[in-house]
Amino acid sequence: MNNKFDALKDDDSGDHDQNEENSTQKDGEKEKTERDKSQSSSKRKAVVPGPAEHPLQYNYTFWYSRRTPGRPTSSQSYEQNIKQIGTFASVEQFWRFYSHMVRPGDLTGHSDFHLFKEGIKPMWEDDANKNGGKWIIRLRKGLASRCWENLILAMLGEQFMVGEEICGAVVSVRFQEDIISIWNKTASDQATTARIRDTLRRVLNLPPNTIMEYKTHTDSIKDNSSFRNTKIAL
Repeated sequence: MNNKFDALKDDDSGDHDQNEENSTQKDGEKEKTERDKSQSSSKRKAVVPGPAEHPLQYNYTFWYSRRTPGRPTSSQSYEQNIKQIGTFASVEQFWRFYSHMVRPGDLTGHSDFHLFKEGIKPMWEDDANKNGGKWIIRLRKGLASRCWENLILAMLGEQFMVGEEICGAVVSVRFQEDIISIWNKTASDQATTARIRDTLRRVLNLPPNTIMEYKTHTDSIKDNSSFRNTKIAL
């Protein structure tokens, strides 16, 4: 619509006096069109369960990112690199997305899938994440697809039983290993982080000797900053 209105204005450029009133009218029409488009756009953004679908307790958004290994990332460059796949509000909508997505075990290079509650960006600095942390589990190659599916199904099914503490989950595909993590809001709440750890062990059927690391996002930010400064110094 914008191009159409712009073309009309260009065609009339030699007749400003004659068409001044028409131009004003067109500007008003253009403004109304922009307003209508904005309203319809905001309506499109509201994702709700379809008729007879099974609603989830929260809406969730899938994200994907890929970057060059060994290169430190600022929060700005990371945010530019992360791509939103889509948001869903029901079990059926989840399966429509998930059934068309590549499984983590088939990804190549330095790639990540993120699944976070709608409105929360998969970034340490996000308001919902900044006081939180994550449980990290390192997996040998070949386990990522099964563990990722079990993890996100448990998260969508509210199996962690920690209220609104869960923010999202990440699977990170690397050359030698794969990593899955689940993020929560409050790193200082030890009872919550312990319950998340125990639920993770159960839903992923992890061996008792599996190493699980809890890391606060504050520490992650510090580590990333130190790494970046070291690179600059070198």
